[in-house]
Amino acid sequence: MSEKIYVTQEGLEELKREQENLIHVVRQEVIEDLRAARAQGDLSENADYDAARDRQAQVEARIKQLEVMLKNVEIIEEGSGKVVKLGSTVTVLDLETNEKATYTIVGSVEADPINGKLSNATPLAAAILDKRVGSTVEVEVDEPYKVKILEIKANK
Repeated sequence: MSEKIYVTQEGLEELKREQENLIHVVRQEVIEDLRAARAQGDLSENADYDAARDRQAQVEARIKQLEVMLKNVEIIEEGSGKVVKLGSTVTVLDLETNEKATYTIVGSVEADPINGKLSNATPLAAAILDKRVGSTVEVEVDEPYKVKILEIKANK
């Protein structure tokens, strides 16, 4: 996996915190669970041991995934606020429904649409990237729709 992982500085710190927690806290908890399960005796029919081994595999896989991601991180640079870039917070008006919505454009790792963080890979984000306030763009989806960019704020 050599493709760049775009994250904000805040997103990078969150990934590092997750990795540290997995390595120094969760991994130790799993080791204790394995010890306790082994102490029960016969491992061939020990559900606690099997569950602890499964959790250990999941934790180790996530740690490795985070290591790869952190090696390929590219911090989203501060924009000017004149055009939509990764990290910009953008207010758009859906021209069909006349509804306003505000999103921060982030990399896919940080995407959280419910909390207004939209992946740069989504059709809406792709349509508005590199556009200016006042631009009207068509979002290419099954049923295309148009939005107008009302406001752009640069990332902090």
